[in-house]
Amino acid sequence: MDVSVVIPAKNEQDNIYPLVAEIVAVLTGKVKFEIIYIDDGSTDQTYPTLTTLAAGPFPQIRVIRHHQSAGQSTAIWSGVHHAHGRWIVTMDADGQNDPADIPLMVQRAQQFSADQHFCIAGYRKSRKDTTWKRWQSKIANAVRRRLLHDETPDTGCGLKLMPRETFVLLPYFDHMHRYLPALVRRLGGKIVTVEVNHRHRQFGVSNYNMWGRLKVGLVDILGVMWLQRRSKLVQLSQDDE
Repeated sequence: MDVSVVIPAKNEQDNIYPLVAEIVAVLTGKVKFEIIYIDDGSTDQTYPTLTTLAAGPFPQIRVIRHHQSAGQSTAIWSGVHHAHGRWIVTMDADGQNDPADIPLMVQRAQQFSADQHFCIAGYRKSRKDTTWKRWQSKIANAVRRRLLHDETPDTGCGLKLMPRETFVLLPYFDHMHRYLPALVRRLGGKIVTVEVNHRHRQFGVSNYNMWGRLKVGLVDILGVMWLQRRSKLVQLSQDDE
């Protein structure tokens, strides 16, 4: 298996079919792939929709179910630990990420050797969000980049690719999905940014509360900074032995 597309989903019943159809159309014949959906405590028809599609037109789908919502990071973590692919592609379930960008990311991944750690991060240069949301994201990204030096202008973009072997070495914590480039750099990995398409949400509403994200953001950044510093101390200790 080349690629595991990992998609956390909560109450996204109407976005599932069109997104899966696009992924299958884009990747069929190019790579061996699977699509792992994690139903993160949905209260709509997300889970039955997924199981129906998996049993019918899209056998590429594998479904993991969280009976209670555990958050996006935990959902991604669950999906990766059930994945069979050499490379993990994460993307949002709302259809705003464009599957047509995945082949280019795979081409970039093929330039790395099998034992290299790396993260190919999408950059939504032309975001289809409200002015208020773009403004908050711009400030948050600027603060994060200055403090973490993670080499990416848009860590909030859900579309990323990295080796599965890299992901499973990352420290797990809630909200970790927002800091994947910084965590990969902590392993000595290479960060590659690629410009990707961003689309309007067609169905449903966002599950995110911007103020809630800002509230925990600083604490998360301080935690990642501690992890970065601790990694250096561990490396020095190993070199001294």
